[in-house]
Amino acid sequence: MFNYLFSLFSNDMGIDLGTASVLVYIKGQGIVLREPSVVAMEKITKKVLAIGIEAKRMLGKTPASIVAVRPLRNGVIADFDATERMVRYFIKKVHNRRTLLHPRVVIGVPSGITEVERRAVKEAAEQAGAREVYLIDEPTAAAIGAGIPIQEPEGSMIVDIGGGTTEVAVLSLGETVVAKSLGVAGDEMDEAIMQYFRRKYNLIIGDNTAEEVKMTIGSVFPLEEDEDMSMDVKGRDQITGLPKTVKINSEEMRVALSDPAKAIIEVIKNTLEETPAELAADLVDCGIILSGGGSLVRGFDKLLAQETDLPVSRAEDPLTCVARGTGIYMEELDNMKKSSKTKY
Repeated sequence: MFNYLFSLFSNDMGIDLGTASVLVYIKGQGIVLREPSVVAMEKITKKVLAIGIEAKRMLGKTPASIVAVRPLRNGVIADFDATERMVRYFIKKVHNRRTLLHPRVVIGVPSGITEVERRAVKEAAEQAGAREVYLIDEPTAAAIGAGIPIQEPEGSMIVDIGGGTTEVAVLSLGETVVAKSLGVAGDEMDEAIMQYFRRKYNLIIGDNTAEEVKMTIGSVFPLEEDEDMSMDVKGRDQITGLPKTVKINSEEMRVALSDPAKAIIEVIKNTLEETPAELAADLVDCGIILSGGGSLVRGFDKLLAQETDLPVSRAEDPLTCVARGTGIYMEELDNMKKSSKTKY
């Protein structure tokens, strides 16, 4: 009864604290916020000028006195102060001001981060106003959010390709059996695209443009002839220094994205090699589930299926799997805590 009354006075929430974006799930409401993980501030005074969508618009366009930064890199906190301010801003933005208590918060974190980094995430959320903070590994959260029955006595494999990290895990009976975290994901794909333009066209483009190219015509597997696409890309010629426009197609993007795609495929294969035989046998039937924004790159599911000889499918809403997983975990938190107390 006491916990029930507490729940009436606070908006408990789950947070996908991603390198590229932050998603917030409110208990009983679903996902209520999705904004870029970007903070814009004055360079000298460190005064925050914008956070989220407004700050992302400033990336690559700020004067010398203003910096727009991503406070998380490869899934971990690179700038603690900026992260704390960002988390505080998002919590205040979605938290019901009429409630009397600060919220309980569940945060999805990469499976490979250290205990020091875990404490930094918890401290950032606590400083931002959370009453209680719980951490859940991102692959577990993604699997829950994708609707995978991880509590069953059978193997399930999730591959979550986010902005800063790719999380790969095999789960069974609610526990992680094998897990690997790789610092190659959506951001590395964007960087590979920018490098390709520099090498082939002497064209300098920014992060936002590279991301737009990736999502518009990016692919890692040959498309049907009628699916091949092209687009005009604007940037600055690094030789003349003048604005320049080039036309590129999806075939060129396959070349640009080949290295990060190979790295992700390799870590998935390594995870499969370490998976116990009985659980590996289960994957022949249930296959691999993809989640995260990076999984939306065209042909990644086909490339992975070709490389592993396993069925591959994409989660229904891959962008929100981790956030929904943290939210479901929060909604079941009390039951899970009771279960853990009586487990042994």
